[in-house]
Amino acid sequence: MRSSLVSKVVRNWVGVFGAAIILAAVAIAIFAPLIAPMSVTQIDLHARLAPPSWVEGGSAKHLLGTDNIGRDILSRLIFGSRISLAVGTAAALIGAVLGSLMGMLAGYFGGRVDSIISWFIDVQLSFPFTLLAIFLLGTFGGGFTAVVLVLALATWVNYARVVRSQVLTVKVQDYVTAARSVGVGTFRTLMRYILPNTTAPIIVVASFSTAQAILTQAALSFLGVGIDASVPSWGAMLNDGREYLQSAWWIATFPGVAIAITVLGVNLLGDWLRDILDPRSIK
Repeated sequence: MRSSLVSKVVRNWVGVFGAAIILAAVAIAIFAPLIAPMSVTQIDLHARLAPPSWVEGGSAKHLLGTDNIGRDILSRLIFGSRISLAVGTAAALIGAVLGSLMGMLAGYFGGRVDSIISWFIDVQLSFPFTLLAIFLLGTFGGGFTAVVLVLALATWVNYARVVRSQVLTVKVQDYVTAARSVGVGTFRTLMRYILPNTTAPIIVVASFSTAQAILTQAALSFLGVGIDASVPSWGAMLNDGREYLQSAWWIATFPGVAIAITVLGVNLLGDWLRDILDPRSIK
């Protein structure tokens, strides 16, 4: 019993730690203009490739150093959080709406509807999504909206599979059968009796889909097919620093650490939500 209590406390602290990371990232993104010490577009060629302040040759003016054209790394890192969080959140929300709808329709109606939707899911899962995203963005152009829609296209299948399996279980419950027997319409049955019982897994999937979207957006920016290069993003900063890994390691290291910490926070929060919302995990 004591070990079970300790296990719950540990899981709770892990979740709190993950939530703290996400809240800190959100606060940094919101108050970026107030926190950033310099303009993200300010170029100082005299301070080009300046190291972090604690390294020999560094300056307190640029705490995390500068990039190859003299832009402040810390300021670009702070503003880059806006793109990563906005893209990850927007893609997860759009994917949740689309995927949940498809999953409910497939699970509730079954038959041909289920077969068609399941076929689309299987086809998409068979494609290496990063290559597909590069093709789509390279063909139709990048930008914030395009990246969000492409990432939503990547994540909706996760929701659809989970919601479908949940609906298959819920739709045979007595209260759903009773509602249909007294003439409750399909839309009301789905919204009032089916959807509320799929909320918990949707929330859990959303947390992991957000992490996936943040990583994929960074990868696309690194490859030069994501957000416009003039907009500071962590992936673009990684791309800027790849040619200077030996001479100016800080250009790529700090955005890489920022991505890792943010994704870690999202995953820890997702694990915590899964433990809380899944009654089978409560012991």
